[in-house]
Amino acid sequence: GSIIPAACYNPIELTDHWLLVMSFAHLHVHTEYSLLDGFSNIKKLVKRAKEMNMPALAITDHGTMFGVIEFYHAAKEAGIKPIIGLETYMAARTMKEHDAKEDRKSSHLLLLAENETGYKNLLEIASAAQLEGFYYYPRIDKEFLAKHAEGLIFSSGCMSAEVPRLLENGQVDAARKTLDYYYEVFGKDNFYLELQQHDIPALETINKNLLDLGHRYDSRFIATNDVHYINAEDARLQDILLAIQTGALLTDPDRMRMTDPSYYLRSPEEMSRLFAEVPQALANTLLVAERCNVNLEVENYRLPKFEVPEGYTAETYLQSLCADGAARRYGERADSSEVRTRLDYELGVIHKMGFDAYFLIVWDLCRYARERDIWYNARGSAAGSIVAYMLDITLVDPLQHELLFERFLNPGRISMPDIDLDFRDDRRAEMLEYTVQKYGQDKVAQIITFGTLGARGALRDVGRVKDIPLPEVDRVAKLVPNIPGKPMTLAEAVEQVAELKKEYESADHIRELIDIASKMEGVVRNAGTHAAGVVISDKPLIEY
Repeated sequence: GSIIPAACYNPIELTDHWLLVMSFAHLHVHTEYSLLDGFSNIKKLVKRAKEMNMPALAITDHGTMFGVIEFYHAAKEAGIKPIIGLETYMAARTMKEHDAKEDRKSSHLLLLAENETGYKNLLEIASAAQLEGFYYYPRIDKEFLAKHAEGLIFSSGCMSAEVPRLLENGQVDAARKTLDYYYEVFGKDNFYLELQQHDIPALETINKNLLDLGHRYDSRFIATNDVHYINAEDARLQDILLAIQTGALLTDPDRMRMTDPSYYLRSPEEMSRLFAEVPQALANTLLVAERCNVNLEVENYRLPKFEVPEGYTAETYLQSLCADGAARRYGERADSSEVRTRLDYELGVIHKMGFDAYFLIVWDLCRYARERDIWYNARGSAAGSIVAYMLDITLVDPLQHELLFERFLNPGRISMPDIDLDFRDDRRAEMLEYTVQKYGQDKVAQIITFGTLGARGALRDVGRVKDIPLPEVDRVAKLVPNIPGKPMTLAEAVEQVAELKKEYESADHIRELIDIASKMEGVVRNAGTHAAGVVISDKPLIEY
């Protein structure tokens, strides 16, 4: 399909067309962390990009940066340059306004981090959108964006973005004014006009108007594909995912869905054919990729600072607390060579590995709990530490029970000590409140967790959107063994459970249900709060 008659735009000629064909970077890519919308598993996505010899690849999920670290490491491992981005939601008015009529609609804008400053601004934007601007979607506004624009590269976005939407509605003057604003605030070198090719009638008009605008402004273009899944054949699975998200039946003609099966990771050759009339838009994807250099390698653990009394360091304060604890725990034996040798050894290892503050933080939490009669218990290999015993973190004497410290903290292997603390469920909130008060609201957070579709859940979700009667789906789902800690895949269940195999082989609609559900297994379905995990940082979390 042609974007626009060639006479309307005079492309820049490239001397080596084949080099261009073989090189292209996807800059608009949704993974499964665009929850229940994107169907791209990160490892498989990167693997496919590698197979197509792509030098770089972006991640630009809707309103979130959940997948960024996983994506960064997967891309690095594959020898592909990771480009960190975000497709943010722009509020219709301001991010603080929540009027049902005026503010329900938002528009998209594509942001890419050029450097670490840009990456930190993406974190600011994603966090503020969730915490301050959430209304149907995590939103920001132009004022907030302008304050956090440094180090970012912007594009005009997909059809749901502001400039394309205005052009679709014939509001060319308004689109021009919006473009003037973006160029003025972000700089012409940092704002690209984005061209896409999907089977949407309005897109041809939008692209023609974008090219006309670009010709007038001498704009820079990038060609993108609004990637929501990896392969063309995944279109049906992504369609089912959308139906699950919206609670619609697949037979509903008015449900939210993609227009055609072209939202996959197209090859450089395909992109080159589609955008043959604007080759510079393809070449510019590589120029943008060249500009984007973000390093997310973390060299070591970053522990929060623990305030110690005047005259002490973290090391000497820990020694002092242990001296008190030794007298309390061992009485006259506190000065015995057995106790002293073990204590000195452990303190030496702890200090050498840089974990003095860690033990003080855990000790302080336990102290607070004891003072307020909040029951707690420590689990795991920490029982092998005499330091933990002397600090009243654990209740078991490791000398009496001949427990090994190295099971807990091994000087030959640099890894964080792991002390699991259980607190009374009905008073856990008090412990959280104390942690926030001590270390700062901006440095403490509960950890996110992601729910994925298991075998039974996938069957029920797929059965619902396919309008298969619930009792029938339930009967099939219950045939899948539910063994805690040892989940069985649908493929394994069909092989191992005779009754399920019989169902699979005897009814076409059940076979189709199981086949589709097996491809949906493991897809991220929702985000939630981890039942226990809390993170404490040495600086505002937003800076990570």
